[in-house]
Amino acid sequence: MKETPDNIMLILRSLPEKPGVYRFYDDSGTVIYVGKAKRLKRRVSSYFNKDHDSPKVRMLVTKIRDIQTVVVDTEWEALLLENSMIKEFKPKYNIMLKDDKSYPWIAVTREPFARVFPTRHPDPASMHLFGPYSSVKQMNILLDLIHDMFPLRNCKILKHNDRPCIQYQIKKCAAPCCDLITTEEYRQNVDKTMQILKGNRKEVLRQLREEMMGLADEWKFEQAAEVKRKIDTLENFIVKSVVVNPSLTDMDVFGMEEDDNCIYVSFLRVLDGAVVQAQTLEIDNRLETTREDALWTAILEIRERLGGLSPTLLVPFTPEIAPDDWDLQVPQRGDKHKLLELATRNAHFYMLEKKKRQDLADPERRNIRVLQALQEALGMKTLPRRIECFDNSNTQGEEPVAAMSCFIDGKPAKSEYRHFNIKTVVGADDFASMEEVIYRRYHRLLEEEKPLPDLVVIDGGKGQLHAAWNAIIALHIEDRLMMVGIAKRLEDIYKVGDDVPVYIDKRSEAQKLLQHVRDEVHRFGITHHRKRRSKTSIASILDDAPGIGKVLKTRLLKEFKTIAKIKAAPEADLAKVIGPKKAADLKAYLLKV
Repeated sequence: MKETPDNIMLILRSLPEKPGVYRFYDDSGTVIYVGKAKRLKRRVSSYFNKDHDSPKVRMLVTKIRDIQTVVVDTEWEALLLENSMIKEFKPKYNIMLKDDKSYPWIAVTREPFARVFPTRHPDPASMHLFGPYSSVKQMNILLDLIHDMFPLRNCKILKHNDRPCIQYQIKKCAAPCCDLITTEEYRQNVDKTMQILKGNRKEVLRQLREEMMGLADEWKFEQAAEVKRKIDTLENFIVKSVVVNPSLTDMDVFGMEEDDNCIYVSFLRVLDGAVVQAQTLEIDNRLETTREDALWTAILEIRERLGGLSPTLLVPFTPEIAPDDWDLQVPQRGDKHKLLELATRNAHFYMLEKKKRQDLADPERRNIRVLQALQEALGMKTLPRRIECFDNSNTQGEEPVAAMSCFIDGKPAKSEYRHFNIKTVVGADDFASMEEVIYRRYHRLLEEEKPLPDLVVIDGGKGQLHAAWNAIIALHIEDRLMMVGIAKRLEDIYKVGDDVPVYIDKRSEAQKLLQHVRDEVHRFGITHHRKRRSKTSIASILDDAPGIGKVLKTRLLKEFKTIAKIKAAPEADLAKVIGPKKAADLKAYLLKV
């Protein structure tokens, strides 16, 4: 570890053992990292007095030229201050929100006759804002509901007219431009609209039912029927929206998922058992941050975006830092647990969709990612860019053959596939056959000075793997490649010398790549074996027939297609192809075999 500069050492000695926030500066005076600490002296000193496994942390330490700190009273205050400073300075090495999309909002203008419309340019001074909405489809469904229930204007400029426009005729606008609705009546519609957007749909239903009963008492049955239509519309929408017990109300849910580079936090706001808002935040994990830091980053960001949080927060784990007056719950069962699982699934699906988009934009990216996952799972020093897989097959000990498939950069390289006829092994000895094939394959590559594969896969258990490795040892190339075996029954992966299989998730892309490599060698080997077996069965009958050479055999097969049809053909039909004498000899021979 490099020696710490003198000015940094002086700063470290003067730091207090109190909660606070620290800022690291580079030689240009730019803030490159902001962090919080329960004890400033201990946390900041740890960057300089120990070796770090993370290359990102090591790089950060080499760039620190100055340190500034702010002391606070509690860890919670440190968390809030850290969050605000990260937003202010946007340090290079801090975790950062990556979702810089302009999510749409629903705006309700601050006018006597307000408009309701979607916008990606929110202006709190001139409009009430609801959102943001991560799904445009869900936002449009909600807008359709509002415009179906309440005839609010959609024209940008309100002018006084003598006649209402077509929107009035189709009951989509109450025509305030023609004074066909009072300001008070219109405001009541807007208030109900805002209640629905806030998620208070049961309160709107209660108001509508009171209005309907009041109209019915006054014998205004047509207006009461119109209000009843609105009630039915809203109830139908609520029924479709409820995902859990309707008694669950006014709570925020945070589910998490992560990969090597990012942490995904999915937020759901639940009112009356229905999800009224949903959003997923993508947090760039630049300095291998903790899950708790990522969770608080998301919670505080949502609070800022929405102007507050619900009284109850469902989270995947209990944070170490939290104010006493916050109701943080980690449900283990029941409807709340189902909500937490729903948020976690949303985060997982968001991560998968992101990877799919990246793969479509750059197919090579996916292949390299899968190879990296396989490299990590097998503990390889190099990326398995070239993989070769071997499989033996025979028929009751006869016609032993072997096949090899080859994948380059995660894709089949069919021009590199090879077949092998077993030459030195007699009978059905799979171990000896595998050793022969491996030796011949890599002895030839060495003679021709061609590159060896990064990974060799043997389709078989530990016995076949050991036999194949004997050939590698004989060629003295043990340190130039890795070899694994796939057990046929459980599809476990074994490394040379290991009794316990390597754990690879059966659903992972790395496992699926190995299965694809194995399936290809099966397909290729079976095709070759069938052809060879077919040729052998034909040769064993016609090659020994008297007077039948290669030319006549070809004529017979071309005319009759199969041995069975040649056997069944009348002598006269055979004579038309090979002549009367040879036909008589062949018929007599076929009756004997």
